[in-house]
Amino acid sequence: MTAIQWSDGAPIYRQLKERVIAMMLDGELKPGDALPSVRQVAADYQLNPITVSRAYQELADEALIEKRRGLGMYVTEEAARKLLVNERERFLTEEWPLVLERITRLGLSPQELLLAGEGKGGAS
Repeated sequence: MTAIQWSDGAPIYRQLKERVIAMMLDGELKPGDALPSVRQVAADYQLNPITVSRAYQELADEALIEKRRGLGMYVTEEAARKLLVNERERFLTEEWPLVLERITRLGLSPQELLLAGEGKGGAS
């Protein structure tokens, strides 16, 4: 795992869980990949092993990782698909309405948005 800056806005176990999820979505962790051990993550980031265990347990509860007895924790085969479905749903229900509201407030047309997305400028 890469360096992590902990914020005061959320519990550390949740931030760690979100970091692992981001690594799965970005393809850094693929189905079948092993996660670093609880002890290793705790030592690397100076965390209590219980904090790391809680993050891993939530990931396991969501069937994103699985424990293989005597081997450790591994990314499940369906993790990427489940995450993509969940993240798309979250975007459409939580983020998109706010974006759409802003687009409407600014009076942007679909053409302007498409041109801006292609890097060809924006408002006329």
